[in-house]
Parts: sequence; C-alpha cells; structure tokens
Amino acid sequence: MSPYDRDTTATQLVNDYASLIKDKVVLTTGVSPNSLGGFFVQAIAKAKPSFLILAARNSSKAQQTAQEIFAAEPEVKIRTLQLDLGSFTSVRKAADQVKSWDDIPVIDVLVNNAGIMAPEYQVSEDGFESQFATNHLGTFLLTNLIMKKILASQSPRVVMVSSDGDRLNPFRFDNYNFDSGKTYNKWYAYGQSKTANMLMAISLAEKLADHLDMDFDFDGLRAADKTLGNREGWGDFEAKSLDQGVATHVYAAFDPDLKGMLTTASYLIDCRLGDPLSDTIKPWATSSLEARKLWDLSEKSLLVRSSLTSL
Repeated sequence: MSPYDRDTTATQLVNDYASLIKDKVVLTTGVSPNSLGGFFVQAIAKAKPSFLILAARNSSKAQQTAQEIFAAEPEVKIRTLQLDLGSFTSVRKAADQVKSWDDIPVIDVLVNNAGIMAPEYQVSEDGFESQFATNHLGTFLLTNLIMKKILASQSPRVVMVSSDGDRLNPFRFDNYNFDSGKTYNKWYAYGQSKTANMLMAISLAEKLADHLDMDFDFDGLRAADKTLGNREGWGDFEAKSLDQGVATHVYAAFDPDLKGMLTTASYLIDCRLGDPLSDTIKPWATSSLEARKLWDLSEKSLLVRSSLTSL
C-alpha cells in the first residue's frame, strides 16, 4: 500500500525520490508558470535531472519557466519546445525537433500534462472538437512520433495526466464532435477527452508489452455530475494547492513500485493506485476493447500508422 495520500506534496516526493530523478531526461508538456506542469518541472529540478524539456504552446511562457528553473538550479540543462497540441502541424514540427537533438538520445519520462478544460465549442484547424483534438489526438500523435527515443531509455515511463473527469462521459465513437456543436456540452466533451487519456494509456501499455487548476464553471460541472448520477455532483469541490496537485505527477513519473508499468496501464489518484470499489472509475474508461477502438480511430483520424508497428 502506498504511504502517500491526498495531502502528500510534490516537495515531499521529490525529496523521497531524489536518487530516482537524478540524471533523468524528462519531457513535460504544458509548463506555463504557476501551472501544474510548471510547478512539476520546478519541483523535480531540485533533484538534478540531466535534462528538462519544457514544451508549451506559448514559447515565452516556457522560457519564463526555464529562466526560473535556471535561477534556482543552474546546473540542470533545459531546452524549450514550442508545441500546440491542437495543431497536428505544430505537433509534427515539435516531434521532428525532438528527434533532431542528437545530444538528447533518450527520453526517460514523458509527462503528457498539457490540456484544455471546458471551453465553449470550438473546432481545431484539423476539424476536430477542440478538447478531443488537444487533450487526446495531439498527445497521441506526439507520443507516437517520439516513441523511439522513449524506448531507448533503460527505464522508460509515459505519464498521462488525466483527472476523474472520465466519469462525465464515455468516448462517443459515433459522435465525438457533438453533431458539429449542436449537442455540445463542455463538461461532457471534457469527460470524453479524459476518458480518451485513460484508454490511450491502456492501449499504449498493451502495444508496448512486446517491446519492453483555476477559474471554471464548477456549478456546470456539478450539474453534469448530477445528470449522470455521480456522487461528486452533491459534494463541495476541494481544491488542492499546486504542491499537492502535482504530487501524483511525481508519483507516477518516479515511484519505484511502478517500475515496469510502461507495459501495464494503471490509474493513479492521490499518489496511490485507484480503487474501482471506492473511487469513481468508470468501466468505459478501463475497457481494453474501448481502448483498441480508440487507438484505431486515432490512427485513422491522423492518417498515420502507429510508430509502434514498425518497432
């Protein structure tokens, strides 16, 4: 059983995992200052990873986070990466850049942290509902395109930062664009994208087995939960501090008991394995069949074949 819980902080875990973080190459998406991703990379920098790759849609914000890390930990090497997950062109360009860095031959940990939450209906430049495009398809594409560098690590790990938002919607295979916005609910769309994150983790683990927060309309979130009969709709939202909110990022990326989990997908919450009996973990987000269907749909949507098929 994990010795950590909801109140555990990233600061505590970085101290506990310092020897495991040291000399690692870590690529993290969504690293704006004062965000979960930004706090995560600043926290683990204290343990002296060999390289931090900071990816963000806004280059100046990534650079600001890099400067703050350099000021505190000048010996840690840092590289920034412009990445808009809502644009497949941007994702491909960023991936090509990562692959061109001969001085960074491996990526030990990929933390897919970036995402958007409950915007009004928008369509990406590639024609997909924005949360599906950004939170899933862009992440799917990036992970596949840089997979060879991940697998070059002696102890690779891929972290999908989701939430318990999967409770808000299964993946809508026949209508993931919400009838061109006519039936759009921003919280259901968010839930679909979080379910997609979990399903991607399941498929990724299966395919690799052979190789190795905020000003939001939380009243609307409660209403969505109530519509679906989820208990969270009747409770108060208990916000975590950044230090607490990032703790599970650190746990997922470095906890030694999770070693080898690249080929076994695990749902983590509050620095522990999720319990389907007590946590709100929906069966639609843990189904291998749904995961395979989504993987196939993602490949077709991106007009690519998974890089894993050629390894």
